[in-house]
Amino acid sequence: MHTRLMAVLASVCAIAAVSCVHVTKAQPLSKTPLRIAVYEDTGASAKSTPKLIKAVEASPSFRVERIKAKAIEDGGLGAYDVVVFPGGSGSAQGKALGDKGREQVRAFVRRGGGCVGVCAGAYLATNDYSWSFGILNAKVVDKQHWARGFGDVAITLSPVGRARLGRSEEHLTIYYYQGPLLAPGSDKQLPTYDAWAIFAGEIAKKGAPKGVMIGTTAIAAARFGKGRVVCFSPHPELTKGLEGMLHEGIIWASGK
Repeated sequence: MHTRLMAVLASVCAIAAVSCVHVTKAQPLSKTPLRIAVYEDTGASAKSTPKLIKAVEASPSFRVERIKAKAIEDGGLGAYDVVVFPGGSGSAQGKALGDKGREQVRAFVRRGGGCVGVCAGAYLATNDYSWSFGILNAKVVDKQHWARGFGDVAITLSPVGRARLGRSEEHLTIYYYQGPLLAPGSDKQLPTYDAWAIFAGEIAKKGAPKGVMIGTTAIAAARFGKGRVVCFSPHPELTKGLEGMLHEGIIWASGK
């Protein structure tokens, strides 16, 4: 009896061992993180840029490094997948880069790199200023009142925008700080951008006229050469719960 019991127990243990082998699966290897350069130099806000960097670094999908204007001018973008230009002053950033640095950004995107602009960085991407990159076929509405104030504002996401940014809702409230009111440009050499979101509300302070902001583009995306550009007029990185929109924009811009 004892011998028979031991044999049964041995069989059970063998079956259990085999079962354990079958249910244990190898963990997939993690994907190589995207290499992200964040501009941190003249014209980048000393207050919001560190918060943007922190928001981007929160994603394990990214390896983030800061980059200076001189490094961009010297061709340093070749080591990255995406460059991000933060809030601050678009004109100061553009002028700090100079003609050579701005052309390096254009060449980087044209070859297949990604460019993401937030607030000042969105001004920088348009083709509406002498200091801008000219990689997004967009003009800025009501330039005279660019300093129209700040605060929470309502936006409406398009179906494409919801898919690209990983959002299920159509309407969101997001923090805004004098970003550009975008509208399609007229450059026939550039493709028409996709409006991922429009402003459904407005901020009209400091003498800015009411009714102008509503309906203008809040988030725009387009291709430039083999690369991609995404522009956020408002600040997802400064809006609790919406930081992931910036992550998704960066991933789309990378083309990977």
